[in-house]
Amino acid sequence: MTGANNGKRAAFLPVACSSPPAPTIQKDRIEVDVWAWGRGLESWLVEHVVLDGGPGDEACWKALDQVLGRSWSSVCGKAMRILRLAIDTGYEAPAVYTWARRAGSAHVAPVKGVENFNRASPVTGPTFVDATSHGKRLRRGAKLWTVAGSTFKAETYRFLRLPRPTDEELEAGARHPAGTVHLPSWIDSEWCKQFVAEQLVTVRTRRGFSRLEWQKLRERNEALDCRVYARAAAWIVGADRWPESTWRDLEAQFGTKTTALELAMTVAAKAPPLTSASNIQMPRSQGRQATRRTRRIRLSRWME
Repeated sequence: MTGANNGKRAAFLPVACSSPPAPTIQKDRIEVDVWAWGRGLESWLVEHVVLDGGPGDEACWKALDQVLGRSWSSVCGKAMRILRLAIDTGYEAPAVYTWARRAGSAHVAPVKGVENFNRASPVTGPTFVDATSHGKRLRRGAKLWTVAGSTFKAETYRFLRLPRPTDEELEAGARHPAGTVHLPSWIDSEWCKQFVAEQLVTVRTRRGFSRLEWQKLRERNEALDCRVYARAAAWIVGADRWPESTWRDLEAQFGTKTTALELAMTVAAKAPPLTSASNIQMPRSQGRQATRRTRRIRLSRWME
């Protein structure tokens, strides 16, 4: 956590394009972390909010409505609103579904975390689940997303280990590597301990096989859970799959200028893909043209 940036320095980094917060539901409170995301999944912690009262208190849900309707100023002073809010359904799921239905699926994504690495996608869904409204059961009344928490935890820890440029290098024009996690100066030590409250260990099953498992180092880990669900919200809105044109449109919307590095990335994105066999010119043989059936190979980019 030594590389945490203050808000002034983070203001000179590429603009964050989306702010998906991730509340975790506790018995007596709802905790919300607002994360902003930029190119290459570079992220900034914008705000940490604790709403007292818990899911049984209607005033607590009204306070969450206010958080959902808030806006934050970008580097250039443009208002940035929450693009998608992922909310945990592990505790008091009926109350969560009721609030999510009221807020609308276009803004809120109820999520359920699962702990394993053997999933084809880190986020799957949505699937329809039953919900309750005014005491009446609604069949398939809510949408639920399933999140592979182990995958996003491993990604977060990998991002935390990235090297950071020095102050002199930043002044000379250096940039943070893709995936860098930026924390504000006002964050306290308790939040930081929650953020790294788990470790990845190898355990043995009853049949003698080994598997990887995340285990807690301390009881409270809400900050890490919020980060995982905020990352899932970024996946749901499509940040992993946005083309270069989308990033340029967002930068134009928030008033940022494209740097030389971003321009190079644009040119590279427009170049023909090297993995496409259709771009390879086949030589002609003597007297006849050699023909060969080719297939197009598409590589996944979600972990880049």
